[in-house]
Amino acid sequence: MKKMIIALLVALSFQVSAQEFAEVDQSVMDLAYYPNGAHRAGFSKTADEKAALMPRIKVIYSRPLMKGRKIFGELVKYDQDWRFGANESTEITFYTNVKVGETVLAPGRYTLYCTPSENQWTLHVHPRLDGWGNYGYDTSKTLASVSAPTAKSEKTLEAFSIIFYEGSSGVAHLKAGWENTVVEFPIELL
Repeated sequence: MKKMIIALLVALSFQVSAQEFAEVDQSVMDLAYYPNGAHRAGFSKTADEKAALMPRIKVIYSRPLMKGRKIFGELVKYDQDWRFGANESTEITFYTNVKVGETVLAPGRYTLYCTPSENQWTLHVHPRLDGWGNYGYDTSKTLASVSAPTAKSEKTLEAFSIIFYEGSSGVAHLKAGWENTVVEFPIELL
């Protein structure tokens, strides 16, 4: 019995030492919440403050860097589907019913894809989860889409970035930007 325990411990030690941590990815993963500060809801002093900060939308995405490259029209081709970030497909979680474009979506996890054009981008909400990039993206399964015009940013954005803000009562704007291009997609909270 003692020999069996020692053999098991030796086998486990080889197993543990054989595992190596991955190197840090250059496109770091990040989160954006609506409302901003939702991740701090647990620190609220009052029930009203906590209710106001409860998350309604969360986006998990990887932030590719420009690194001296021309982004839109070259690295990210116009009029072609894009993963809306880097690495894993960008994921959005709705904690309440929402309206994207003309479509009402139930609470849940979805994936975001985008079709950028020079003057307008179209954001697509898709049911496929846990994918890499836009491989396996099937446009026929898109659940909702919304288009918005692009704007030029005075400041160059080295990293692809997403934030939320309240555009009007009950409407969150998902604002995305990279290089010198910014776009805002309205998402109605129901």
